[in-house]
Amino acid sequence: MIDAYEDPGEPDCRGGWRYLWWLVTRQPGRSVAGALLGSVWMVLLAATPYLMARAVDEGLRPGDMGALAGWCTALFVVGAFNAWLSIMRHRVMTRVRMDANFRTVKVVVGHAVRLGAALPRRAGAGEVVTIGVGDVQTIAGALTVVGPGVGAVVAYLVVAGLLLSVSVRLAAVVLLGVPVIALIVGPLMGRLQGTETEYRERQGVLTARIGDLAGGLRVLNGLGGKGLFADAFRRDSQRLREQGYRVGSVTSWMQALGVGLPTLFLAVVTWLAARLAARGDITVGELVAVYGYVAVIVRPVAFFLECGYQLGRGVVAARRVVRLLRLEPEPDDGTREAPAEPSVLHDPESGVRVPPGRLTALAGARPADAAAVVDRLGRYVPSEATWGGVRLDDIPLPQVRARILVADNEADLFAGTLRELVAGAREPEDLDEAAMGRAVRAAVADDIVQGLPDGLGSAIDAQGRNLSGGQRQRVRLVRALLADPEVLLAVEPTSALDAHTEAAVAERLRAVREARTTVVTTTSPLVLDHADTVHYLVDGKVAATGSHRQLLQAEPGYRALVARDTDTADAEEAVA
Repeated sequence: MIDAYEDPGEPDCRGGWRYLWWLVTRQPGRSVAGALLGSVWMVLLAATPYLMARAVDEGLRPGDMGALAGWCTALFVVGAFNAWLSIMRHRVMTRVRMDANFRTVKVVVGHAVRLGAALPRRAGAGEVVTIGVGDVQTIAGALTVVGPGVGAVVAYLVVAGLLLSVSVRLAAVVLLGVPVIALIVGPLMGRLQGTETEYRERQGVLTARIGDLAGGLRVLNGLGGKGLFADAFRRDSQRLREQGYRVGSVTSWMQALGVGLPTLFLAVVTWLAARLAARGDITVGELVAVYGYVAVIVRPVAFFLECGYQLGRGVVAARRVVRLLRLEPEPDDGTREAPAEPSVLHDPESGVRVPPGRLTALAGARPADAAAVVDRLGRYVPSEATWGGVRLDDIPLPQVRARILVADNEADLFAGTLRELVAGAREPEDLDEAAMGRAVRAAVADDIVQGLPDGLGSAIDAQGRNLSGGQRQRVRLVRALLADPEVLLAVEPTSALDAHTEAAVAERLRAVREARTTVVTTTSPLVLDHADTVHYLVDGKVAATGSHRQLLQAEPGYRALVARDTDTADAEEAVA
């Protein structure tokens, strides 16, 4: 099975079938072993009626107890050996499926990392979640065809050959029966792929809505939009349910035919064999063997139908994975070196200029406008932003990422210890304790560390679910400060904090980032008052620049903007 640190290889993204074949060829030894074990296992199932026929014709009918005992012993040995083969086949096929599962996960996660900031703009969150939750398992299940699927073909041909030695007519019925079944089931497989594709698309949309609902429930309540969102979610759920019924309808027919057609097939061949035995064309032992052969071949035929069903769903899932893997990251054609010394960051689109070694604040009525400026200055979107007079997109991306850090107030927090959470890209054991202490104090996160049972070694749930909103925000700030980037672009770093904590963070942030370039987006006067320069944004453009106190006196719009926060803070203090 693929190692956690092993290179999964370069996937074949030319189509769903190509991707499934790539998963098979990435584990050739295991795939061949699964096919071989599956084939021998199914062929030996067909050996059981042959041995029974010999026991009847050579031992039971003549009354030869020695021959009967010999054939019964052979029957027992073959059965025991086949039981062992069944165990080994199952183990090998489990490893085949697990390899396909983990390999697909690694490929998808690796590509998501390569896409980076381009991923949310190229694919919806629901689509990525649907791939991770459902499509990966479906693809793994489709690889069942490698073992039992191949074995079914081999067993089918072997049984047809055995029947040929008994009766040409019976062999012809068996050989022609499976193609007839395929003609009946084939159209259903095509319909299943179509309905399954639409179902997966709708499921991705609904999953994205669930994520939006979970992330913005408080905002929706505050704006009174919960009812509208709930109605939209209800309509989407109903459409998904109806599509699920359509998928279930096709699936039920395929499964019903998978049971009914082989049974009908068994009845036809048994009836023909009984007529031949009644006329004396075949012996009683051969009649028993024919019944056993056909009973055995029911399983390969059922496997044909099951593998067809799994492959149909697997191809749909593989196409979704391939569609994601075909997405290309933002081009990185930069060849110019980044400025050797701290330099000015400039965003021509908004007019924002960030002098080096200073604390700069961006304040606007729409937080999205300030966040858009940060995205451009951090080179997360194509823009004409410059750094020391050099366009950011002319500088190789690794150089930009090494020196400019964008700290989003909603950045992911992965499950792990608190120390692992704030370590970022570094190993937790390599962190400098003195630097850790400075970052924790600057983010006013001392109470978080002290309040947890094991301090920095305490376990934190995914997305910090066992922390409050303000605690999560301070943990993210600790992580950003501990990285100690040359340029820190922080989006709303104190929006979830109370006034007292926010004032302490603003004061300490300025001190710990002294002589370092820092940009914060905020409308809090407690933070703005500590900034060297404040850019007042209107419709995404710089309307005025100066210190917080200068803008309060000269810009009525700015004064009205920050006064709302002042009133809120005063009201909160009065309530307390």
